[in-house]
Amino acid sequence: MSQLKPLSSHLDSIPSTPGKFKMDKSPYIHRLRYHFSLAKLSFWCFLFLSLILIFFYRAAPPNPNSHSPSSDPSRRSLQTPTWGGPNWEKRVRSSARVRSRNGICVLVTGAAGFVGTHVSAALKRRGDGVLGMDNFNNYYDPTLKRARQALLERTGVFVVEGDINDSVLLKKLFDVVPFSHVMHLAAQAGVRYAMENPTSYVHSNIAGLVSVLEVCKSANPQPAIVWASSSSVYGLNSKVPFSEKDRTDQPASLYAATKKAGEEIAHTYNHIYGLSITGLRFFTVYGPWGRPDMAYFFFTRDILKGKSIPIFEAPNHGTVARDFTYIDDIVKGCLASLDTAEKSTGSGGKKKGPAQLRVFNLGNTSPVPVTKLVNILEKLLKVKANKVMLKMPRNGDVQFTHANITLAQSELGYKPATDLQTGLKKFVRWYLSYYSGTGKKGSS
Repeated sequence: MSQLKPLSSHLDSIPSTPGKFKMDKSPYIHRLRYHFSLAKLSFWCFLFLSLILIFFYRAAPPNPNSHSPSSDPSRRSLQTPTWGGPNWEKRVRSSARVRSRNGICVLVTGAAGFVGTHVSAALKRRGDGVLGMDNFNNYYDPTLKRARQALLERTGVFVVEGDINDSVLLKKLFDVVPFSHVMHLAAQAGVRYAMENPTSYVHSNIAGLVSVLEVCKSANPQPAIVWASSSSVYGLNSKVPFSEKDRTDQPASLYAATKKAGEEIAHTYNHIYGLSITGLRFFTVYGPWGRPDMAYFFFTRDILKGKSIPIFEAPNHGTVARDFTYIDDIVKGCLASLDTAEKSTGSGGKKKGPAQLRVFNLGNTSPVPVTKLVNILEKLLKVKANKVMLKMPRNGDVQFTHANITLAQSELGYKPATDLQTGLKKFVRWYLSYYSGTGKKGSS
């Protein structure tokens, strides 16, 4: 304790007013202050250099000719592969080059999908410029999508791999090609899957649509837009056949709700920005290169494998029927919608006048009971189906669909020409060729 007294008395003698106390200038104090100052200077120099490096790393502009998801966190979340560069841009321009006198230049989203593949090929055949875009997700077997992509490559259509929510990629495509039209078919499809993965529907069908419309409204010139809505928007509507004037505020599934929301969003962008927008309500599309989650597709697969197939009944043994529409008829309606679409009236995000806004039913107008669908498949496959009758579950499915196509007939000249028997025959021929492993796989 005696050793602490001098120290205590020394501290007590320090004045409280700063600047008046003079430290004892011993050699030890000088060395201590020198080492402390050197350490402090080293620390601040290190911190300053670190901040400079971080600033230049984050502020450095991205290489416009090369984009990789690993270098951009916002793109990494979209799982978009590398794109960009002179060769990539050359392929984009070549695919989008118009080769007919009155041709149009179209960006087709969802190009590796069922409808997207057929529409892209049809546009290319008639000399239009076509560029595809698809994210090749695994909602169903991606190898089928890759086979469709290969089919399109052979016809001269380049499919850019990317997500419609990737606004950087979309803007780049519009920088490279001044598209006159956009055929927006990318979406999360399927009524029942919405109960398993609801966020995927919001991501693709709502956020994705807004992403596409945002880029289109800022483009100069603005493209005309045709996009895929759905017959599902009619929901619990009991009035048949379904007309475009009928109410659509009672969706029976989340999928239907996102498509209805899409129609309202389209109205908003038309009203504010002058975008010319046409919505198409497809009715149960089927045919070669179709979707494996559709009943006609997995019925065919399971009948051939000897598995049982579920056939739903409505309450009181009611009939479940669908307005099955063959893919070739749908394609004709899509092309007619593009050809009759008026130009958007905005420029660089500013509206200059009223713009065209349309909605059409594209169906076959002849609802067929699902039981008849199965009977036709049995005859074509020459195999008896093991049918299991079940009550219709509350999973978003509706009892029937039936399209009134009067408006599409008058405005688009739309006239479906393929009955279910003929269409299924073409589908079965393709299915057996594609999955048999013989002949040229995927020939339609």
